[in-house]
Amino acid sequence: MSDKLVIIPTYNEKENVGRIIDAIVALDGHYHVLIIDDGSPDGTADIVREKQEEHGHIVHLIEREKKLGLGTAYIYGFKWGLERDYQFIFEMDADFSHPPADLNRLLAACESGADVAIGSRYVPGGGVVNWPNNRLFLSKGASLYSRIVTGMPIMDPTAGFICYRREVLEFLDLDKTRFVGYAFQIGMKYMAYKAGFKLTEVPIQFVEREMGVSKMHLGIIREAVFGVLALRLNSVFRNTRVRTKIEGERK
Repeated sequence: MSDKLVIIPTYNEKENVGRIIDAIVALDGHYHVLIIDDGSPDGTADIVREKQEEHGHIVHLIEREKKLGLGTAYIYGFKWGLERDYQFIFEMDADFSHPPADLNRLLAACESGADVAIGSRYVPGGGVVNWPNNRLFLSKGASLYSRIVTGMPIMDPTAGFICYRREVLEFLDLDKTRFVGYAFQIGMKYMAYKAGFKLTEVPIQFVEREMGVSKMHLGIIREAVFGVLALRLNSVFRNTRVRTKIEGERK
């Protein structure tokens, strides 16, 4: 039984899903893979089932009836992993924008003391390959905006290539996370940061997908903008109530 689980949400990833599973299984780290497919009409789940026959208990599949969003898929996957004996739980995209070999580097960071290891595009040694300038500008702007609003010292808060130690996901109230896209990624990091966990950024080279279609859309960007503000405001109000209660008890 492996203690490492890689969660990969999918929707119409038939060009990539089989290859990404093979790439992860081929690593020396003995990772298990959990694909959470949101009713892909292109046959993504059928390919995963073929890989289950090929690789056996290493590959797992959860099928949902319709597209319910990235955030809800990860929350479902986190809970699934926590019900089992996985000690390190990863987030990863299916499209090879996150280099599979870097799973080992994220794992090493957590084994060396990090509670959350983040595959970061925007720390020294990291980078982005084959993105147009307007998308790179948008991504870096979102990162700067998130840092300013939340106060997190994380250069790539929207990153989606992450390793969590089990203890982090056990501690966080996962049911309070309602976001779908970038805001989900920022929110998870922010909750871990506010809870006092150690977040470490590991430089990666993020490569734009070669096959399949990006799931980015305006609604995800809008959610990130307003979601970050909501995170900060809710945190301020909660902290104010806590401080007031403590101060009241001291009087």
